[in-house]
Amino acid sequence: MNKLIFSLLLFLISIISFSQTKAKVIGVSDGDTITVLLSDKSKLKLRLAEVDCPEKGQAFAKNARQFTSDQIFGKQIIFFKTDKDRYGRDIAKIYYNNGKYLSEELIKNGLGWWYFSYSKNKYLATLEMEARSKKRGLWQDKRAVSPWEYRKIQRLNAEKKRLSKSQSLYLL
Repeated sequence: MNKLIFSLLLFLISIISFSQTKAKVIGVSDGDTITVLLSDKSKLKLRLAEVDCPEKGQAFAKNARQFTSDQIFGKQIIFFKTDKDRYGRDIAKIYYNNGKYLSEELIKNGLGWWYFSYSKNKYLATLEMEARSKKRGLWQDKRAVSPWEYRKIQRLNAEKKRLSKSQSLYLL
């Protein structure tokens, strides 16, 4: 029994150590999207796992971007790819400064929402509730709109505008 547990543990450790990648952060697009330089000098765009930061045009978008930049720009990180998003970006868990988890830090500081649709990490929900109760970052705004709702509103407004244009062309 002990041999089985030891073998399983050794297998899991080997998987974890092979799936991690070290890289240098060379760009921060927004609070939850970065560009890294890999050891082979190739560039890779990464979307942070488990967090959704405010979109450009939303309150605290610049703050989230600045926080991410302050934490990791120009620094070595370790990341674990978890998936790909619909835009082809790799989704990854980003670790820095001896094990700090960037998504956790953003949520804890009120600069991002726990992306519960794509995460099972209930600890992040706790951190978000704490940030809300202490009115950290974006939680100072009682009417804060999540990025996924903001994107939905933007799509609906764009569709209304498109329809309005096509109707006005039809009337001519």
